[in-house]
Amino acid sequence: MAKEFPLVSTEVKPISTKFRKISGAIPNSETIKQIEKLRGAESVSMRGQPPVIWDRAEGVNVYDAHGNKWLDFSSGVLVTNAGHGHKIITDAIIAQASKPLLTSYCFPNQPRIELVQKLVSLAPQQLNKAFLLSTGAETTECALKLMRTHGRKTGSDDKSIIVSFENSFHGRTLGAQQMGGISGGKAWIKNLDPEIVHVHFPDGFRCEDTSFKLFEKTLAQLGVEPDNVAGVISETYQGVGPNFMPKQYAKDLRNWCDEHNSLLCFDEVQAGFGRCGKMWGFELYDIVPDLFCIGKGFSSSLPISAVVGREKVMDLYGPNEMTSTHSGNPICCAAALASIEVIKQEKLVENAAKVGPVLQKHLQNIKSDFPEVIGFAPGAGLVAGLLMVKKSSKEPDYELAWNVINLCFHKGLLMFAPVGVGGGCVKIAPPLCISEEAVIEGCQVIHEAVMEAVEKPSPIK
Repeated sequence: MAKEFPLVSTEVKPISTKFRKISGAIPNSETIKQIEKLRGAESVSMRGQPPVIWDRAEGVNVYDAHGNKWLDFSSGVLVTNAGHGHKIITDAIIAQASKPLLTSYCFPNQPRIELVQKLVSLAPQQLNKAFLLSTGAETTECALKLMRTHGRKTGSDDKSIIVSFENSFHGRTLGAQQMGGISGGKAWIKNLDPEIVHVHFPDGFRCEDTSFKLFEKTLAQLGVEPDNVAGVISETYQGVGPNFMPKQYAKDLRNWCDEHNSLLCFDEVQAGFGRCGKMWGFELYDIVPDLFCIGKGFSSSLPISAVVGREKVMDLYGPNEMTSTHSGNPICCAAALASIEVIKQEKLVENAAKVGPVLQKHLQNIKSDFPEVIGFAPGAGLVAGLLMVKKSSKEPDYELAWNVINLCFHKGLLMFAPVGVGGGCVKIAPPLCISEEAVIEGCQVIHEAVMEAVEKPSPIK
């Protein structure tokens, strides 16, 4: 079970820099009082993040109501690609709400009309249809449905196998969690779908064999007939890392799917909208999938997601056969259009490509300074991670990862807590508007925290 952040006040050394301002007790007594009220009325599952009550957030900073300011290396779990509270986005939300038009179900609204056109204009040319939803898990569930439907319509009833990857995450709903490759998250499911199978992800660290032959070998070992595979789904990068597949592996996978009339889907929920230094993360591989799923950084604010794909796939279901209550919500669409405008106008994709190497360089330096406890430091653009390991091994050290993030929190650097599964990763994903100066300061804080965590492990359990 993942660790719960304790409500314990810690007197911190005052910090005042351009990007951080921290003083007094963290959390203080008033914060503890308010969070205790929250915990009294909310499920335990929501206790997994550092105990700060967000009061406001702007650009790359998060503020509480007591004068503290954190440099944000989380983007609110990779949501605020355009930065927190951008005026263009907030103005678009206010204008749409003031119209007033707050919801329209599946009846058309103007922001929805504009947004789907914008999406297909940004996607590769052959991916010319979009379907709007609310959450990332909805999109991967939809992709599962489309891949299987396409398989059975173009092949036979046997063409229904879905191939996914070990240690993948595609959401917490039934189909999404079964496609996910983290076994602990599926313990609640009694009857797992036998036609969803998992192969090794070629990250080059825990799976050292990055050849595509391993994919084919594993399917053979699982007794899977390639022509019965309806689709293959992969996160563009695995969120537990972030772990990327080699470009040649991705190209071989694309060719294999073409050879066996299988759809290739990339889960871009984390990777899209510039996060990897490209508008779409799969552009790193120089291939085009048949479908891709987007969410999180789509609007830099409100809940909206989408599946984008080939017309012949996206049009498999007729009118009223594939809908969602909040699909194309006008306020969410307005926010998404504004966020895309900001990303384009302020050249945030280009900034991620420029600042990303600075982040990667400093993280590699941290890894070099602590080689026994940092096993891997993958990244691209403005997403990266330090995989904490038990000394001189590849076994994840979840406790150490948690301690590093907790120490950073007390030093004014905010990251989201690692889950107790996957890679034991200290995940780094700042807003795409971040400067080199802020990246360097944040990395210095991480270095300090790793040093303290290694020399004096946290007594908090």
